[in-house]
Amino acid sequence: MKTFLLGLLALPLTLIAAGTVKAAGNLEKATFAGGCFWCMEHPFDALPGVLSVTSGYTGGQKKNPTYQEVSAGGTGHAEAVQIVYDPSKITYGKLLDVFWHNIDPTTVDRQFCDSGHQYRSAIFYHTEEQRKEALQSKAELEKTKPFKEPVVTGIDPAGVFYPAEEYHQHYYKKNPIRYWYYRNGCGRDQRLKELWGKAAGEAK
Repeated sequence: MKTFLLGLLALPLTLIAAGTVKAAGNLEKATFAGGCFWCMEHPFDALPGVLSVTSGYTGGQKKNPTYQEVSAGGTGHAEAVQIVYDPSKITYGKLLDVFWHNIDPTTVDRQFCDSGHQYRSAIFYHTEEQRKEALQSKAELEKTKPFKEPVVTGIDPAGVFYPAEEYHQHYYKKNPIRYWYYRNGCGRDQRLKELWGKAAGEAK
């Protein structure tokens, strides 16, 4: 669906390298898959304490996959974002909260108009503490969710994360018209509002 929508517009792509920050010292990493990675960058970029958000591919077997390979399926990878953050300024729990309110946790191998295993929702934990927090967060969500459907988002160990091609990085800033055309056409915000009400798209 995304490839089709991109083809409808012939606007030039601005190739700008995405700045990345390595998690070192007291910095930590968090990795989330929530469908189209374009739509998952902005919610985390907006948070104080987040140093970088990188779009990429993870959770599969193919080494150094390309966007075309991942979007076609068969690599096992999901489109994902990897976040480098300062835990003294923002907690992993807050990141989890923002993650939940920016996805549809009720669908298997699908997020909004994008379908396939590459568009699954998942939390990829980097530490045992993150695993415990993710499980606790999911359990709490099951108790307090404002919708009836079960939460099917996966919680899996983090593996190798492959940054996506540079034109995907912070796409919402580089190509805002194409980004919003895609986001609106995919019905993302409408579905988030149906699921979460006023809490939809927290920190969007």
